Amino acid sequence: MTQTIAVIRGDGIGPEIMDATLHVLDAMNLGLSYEFVEAGMAALEKHGELLPASTVDAIRRNRIALKSPLTTPVGEGFSSINVELRKRFDLYANVRPAISFPNTKSRYQNIDLITVRENTEGAYIGEGQAVTADGETATLTQRVTRKGSERIVRYAFDLARKVGRKKVTVLHKANILKSTSGLFLKTAREVALQYPDIQCNEMIIDNACMQLVMKPEQFDVLVTTNLFGDIISDLCAGLVGGLGLAPGANIGTEAAIFEAVHGSAPDIAGKGIANPCALLLGAAQMLDHLGMPERGNALRKAIRDAMDAKDSLTPDLGGEGTTMSFAKAIAARVTA
Repeated sequence: MTQTIAVIRGDGIGPEIMDATLHVLDAMNLGLSYEFVEAGMAALEKHGELLPASTVDAIRRNRIALKSPLTTPVGEGFSSINVELRKRFDLYANVRPAISFPNTKSRYQNIDLITVRENTEGAYIGEGQAVTADGETATLTQRVTRKGSERIVRYAFDLARKVGRKKVTVLHKANILKSTSGLFLKTAREVALQYPDIQCNEMIIDNACMQLVMKPEQFDVLVTTNLFGDIISDLCAGLVGGLGLAPGANIGTEAAIFEAVHGSAPDIAGKGIANPCALLLGAAQMLDHLGMPERGNALRKAIRDAMDAKDSLTPDLGGEGTTMSFAKAIAARVTA
């Protein structure tokens, strides 16, 4: 059966890494078809708005989207197109794996972590932002709900059980933020009791940052609130070589959007040297979500094998390959 996915080619290097990613997916003969839609600067130029209704409709209709990085212009429209998409589709679970790959600039080997981040509430979404008339005081509302906390923690434990992980660490700041982070931690404890087969640890967020740098192997699945998750997931990306290897999934009950989490890198756009791995790994997450985990794993293995062989690596990985030549090296391995 053919699965149609909405494809947002993005801004900057977005179209280049998307073309590379679709080349690999097409080589895998997965039965995918694509509905191309616009968001970001490409949409603003073509439709006069950053997130056209036709794009929203395509995501709602297909329920699956693959997205390249977008540029949010300063002073116009939404504070973040990504935040707006999460809000429109209630994409409450942000899932960010951090996995070691060969021939990367990393201080560690054999890292295999998953950060599960609440995606729809808390300080990150910027509710109630205000600055006094004299410009001397700024305020922000931070809202955390039992419902939001319960469903993200349950998602983390269900994910751990599904993929064979044995430990979930709840990251919080309940020692200081006793209302918001306190509610999150209390709810997490209640949920954890329903998963006796999964070990549950608790760790204050600042200690967790230190522990991740000193001894990352002690962690498995991490679950936390929105702003903490935004920070900790990038820290984890740093453990494996940076955002060029960092995919992300935004998952709700009615839709899911898969992406590279790095920026649009306009300084190298059009040069054909962007590393497509983050978006390819996002596509592997998409295949997992579509019930094809064996194909997702095959794609990850092909990326690993190409990197191990140093075949057509892009300059950021120490090679002289192009975005598409690297993709072709991966495609050759995934179809072998």
